[in-house]
Amino acid sequence: MKITGAQALIRSLEMEGVETIFGLPGGCILPAYDPLLDSPIRHILVRHEQGAGH
Repeated sequence: MKITGAQALIRSLEMEGVETIFGLPGGCILPAYDPLLDSPIRHILVRHEQGAGH
C-alpha cells in the first residue's frame, strides 16, 4: 500500500501519542493538513508562526 509523505507524517504523530498540534496552514505545508481531516489529532490555529513554536 502506498501512502503520501503527509499521511506518513500524521500516522507517525498518532503512533507517538500526539493529541494536539499547533500551526498556521499555508503554502508548502498545506498538503500535510489533508490527512488531519481523518485523524483524531486536534489542530490549534495560531495567528503567528512564533506563537505556534513557543
